[in-house]
Amino acid sequence: MSFLEQNKEFAKAKPFVTAVIVAAGNSTRMGGVNKQFLLIDGVPVLIRTLLAFSQSDIIDEIIVAAREEDIPKMFAMIKEYKVLKVTDIVKGGKTRQESVFNAIRRSSPLSEYFAIHDGARPLVTEKIIEDTVREAFSTGAAATGVRVKDTVKVVNENGFITATPDRNYLWAVHTPQVFERRLYLSAIDNVLNSEMFTDDCKLLEEYGAEVKMVEGSYENIKITTLEDTDVAQAILYRREQL
Repeated sequence: MSFLEQNKEFAKAKPFVTAVIVAAGNSTRMGGVNKQFLLIDGVPVLIRTLLAFSQSDIIDEIIVAAREEDIPKMFAMIKEYKVLKVTDIVKGGKTRQESVFNAIRRSSPLSEYFAIHDGARPLVTEKIIEDTVREAFSTGAAATGVRVKDTVKVVNENGFITATPDRNYLWAVHTPQVFERRLYLSAIDNVLNSEMFTDDCKLLEEYGAEVKMVEGSYENIKITTLEDTDVAQAILYRREQL
């Protein structure tokens, strides 16, 4: 049973949430193969991502940012897999942030929060989505991630170690990253070169806003290389055995 099913009074007053799925990358580390269309256990990466958001009660609409040449194929897949909450697919920009901006411009006037997610993170769960969105309802800005396991070193331009940050304060940030609409739009308008950031949290940091980290899952991997599909397949197999 979902959080909203257990909290019917909250569900009645729930803010409208738009999920923005960024799927406009060039897949350069995949040798030109579009990772959004790769199959994981027979289902395309992008469709797994979209279904997780569509099946979440806390999400009201989904907008995809994609390469223009991929849009017809994506519309066909969305129809085939009956992803009901997708309202539009927009042409992506030259940078990740431009793609996000293009998508939010097409969001519903009712939208109060943006949940921004990488199309290539297909193993995101409904729990991660709901936990992160609910935290943003309280704080205005939240992102999911995991604590860093390894010791991290800072090195100089010559490759020599210059510092060892305290691992207790280090997180690897994932998506979704969720922001209150007015806060996010204000950051776009007031941060210089806002279209150049590769991470939405960084945009909010530059604006001076605090972003709350939410404990996610090490399974919420991003498909970046072909080897990642093997890892994703193994994670799905493990989930099926539980």
